Amino acid sequence: MMDAAKFTGIVSGGVAGGGSYFDIACNRNLSDGTNMSVDSTKTSTWGASLAMYLDSSSVASSDSPTGVGVREVASAVAIGSSVGHSVFRSGPVNHALNEDALALALMDRSFRIQGLRDYDQWTLDLRHLIMGEPFAQGAFGKLYRGTYGGEEVAIKLLERPENDPERAQSMEQQFAQEVMMLASLRHPNVVRFIGACRKPMVWCIVTEYAKGGSVRQFLSRRQNRSAPLNIAVRQALDIARGMAYIHGLGFIHRDLKSDNLLICADRSIKIADFGVARIEVHPEGMTPETGTYRWMAPEMIQHRPYTQKVDVYSFGIVLWELITRMVPFQNMTAVQAAFAVVNKGARPIIPSDCPPLIGEIMTRCWDADPDARPPFNHVVKMLENVQTEITTSVRRARFRWCVSHPMTID
Repeated sequence: MMDAAKFTGIVSGGVAGGGSYFDIACNRNLSDGTNMSVDSTKTSTWGASLAMYLDSSSVASSDSPTGVGVREVASAVAIGSSVGHSVFRSGPVNHALNEDALALALMDRSFRIQGLRDYDQWTLDLRHLIMGEPFAQGAFGKLYRGTYGGEEVAIKLLERPENDPERAQSMEQQFAQEVMMLASLRHPNVVRFIGACRKPMVWCIVTEYAKGGSVRQFLSRRQNRSAPLNIAVRQALDIARGMAYIHGLGFIHRDLKSDNLLICADRSIKIADFGVARIEVHPEGMTPETGTYRWMAPEMIQHRPYTQKVDVYSFGIVLWELITRMVPFQNMTAVQAAFAVVNKGARPIIPSDCPPLIGEIMTRCWDADPDARPPFNHVVKMLENVQTEITTSVRRARFRWCVSHPMTID
């Protein structure tokens, strides 16, 4: 297990029996301006996915959970106003943006980089960072495309709220949490961490760039065209294997959804956005309102203690998306969906033509009883069985076609 004492910002608390748990306890109720994204089309203050895509839908959201619209933020100077005029100092700035306060604050060499303590090996060398245009933003940060040492990367920048010490502390805790987790994760189906750095006015996290966009965008682009079943199962397997690895290290993602799943150049799926992820040790200490309602397990919606099984629930919804290409509960608002899930036991309708084995995985994953949901290592095995069945069925179909259409020689 990770040692919270190694990284500033991670709060350690004791529990009965001499054990300990780690909690970033940074979310608030919705009425207080929570940083939870309540719909797949909204941008959260911190948890904006590192889904490195340039689709305009990522920038076109009209509102965010904090009540600050993306368009409003984009048109207002407020996103960088608290950075202050002092950042606009003379000197070389190694980026393509001339009027971006966050980028200037990061790249201004007159501000010293603050260390990452026991993660110093991950500290970025800003001489090798070239920033491109921003493509998505929330109330306190932006996502950029750029290069680092010649490699195409995704860059997340967060502004430190100068006039809100409580929120500043919360955001720094989340920054610390995400750096700690990303530095710990090494798996083909988890987004690769490149580095991070802190400056007095801004925090920065850099990861690999996923050229294929998010799974949600992939599904939206197909519109009414069905994705081949073998592709859907392969994508589901990538996600399940990545989550089995994450859970094996004792982590919970807490915001698993199609927007946070990225498609790389080799078409593999990688799990991203660990801004609200945390270490699981003592579930009673967990902050309840994280994640996104359409994918959120009922125990989390109800503010009950929860475990890693909330991610399994979310995976069941994602699997349904992969099969149907639809947004879950698309005819409801996010809050209506949450009410229906908790009070009416509502779940997305499984299509009649869905293979029974896949339908069984969905229903088991989104079971109302967390203990009845299978762990991800079991999900992987079930999906591998489905994959084998699909391959066998295709071979049988090809054989039947060949028998019915024998080859002839002129």
